[in-house]
Amino acid sequence: MSSRGRPRTFDRDTVLRKALDVFWEQGYEGTSMADLTKAMGVASASIYACFGSKEQLFQETVALYGTIAGESPRRALREQPTAQAAIEAMLRATADAVTLPDSPPGCMLILAAPTGAVENTRVRAFLADLRRDMFNLIRARLERGVTDGDLIAPTTGLDAIARYYTTIVQGLSVQARDGASRAELQATITCAMAAWPTLASTNR
Repeated sequence: MSSRGRPRTFDRDTVLRKALDVFWEQGYEGTSMADLTKAMGVASASIYACFGSKEQLFQETVALYGTIAGESPRRALREQPTAQAAIEAMLRATADAVTLPDSPPGCMLILAAPTGAVENTRVRAFLADLRRDMFNLIRARLERGVTDGDLIAPTTGLDAIARYYTTIVQGLSVQARDGASRAELQATITCAMAAWPTLASTNR
């Protein structure tokens, strides 16, 4: 008679959140299986049985991260009535997301990215695709502003404006990791939005 194995003795959602915090704080390459087993309180064999691999576990933590910190900036882009208001609300929601209490500072999609090992190429590409998605969302919102008439096709070009504000999003994350407060990030956003009249100008 074959054995069904031992039943799972841990709550999957609980240990997934613990894994998220480790990856968020230490990055993908900086996190070992020993780190994960210690934080999750689960043996490595059980982690592999439940999640498949370190890479698959990481991808699940990224999806969980999206529900915790990634949705509010995207919602701001969707719900604000004008392109300018949407961009500003998105940036301010980002400042809130990268300074969440009881969570590592900064954006996991930026700070958890691997940098060196060849075997981590898939993880780098996975995170790069997600970061490009933010650029695409910002650009789509600018296009909507042109369609709605609150943004006249600017001389600067929508790609350049979207790239600029994507860079601000990513910079907020790095600044938060380096110790910038939420108030300091909000002041930075005020400066970034001061550039809007120039960026959105149709003067040639």
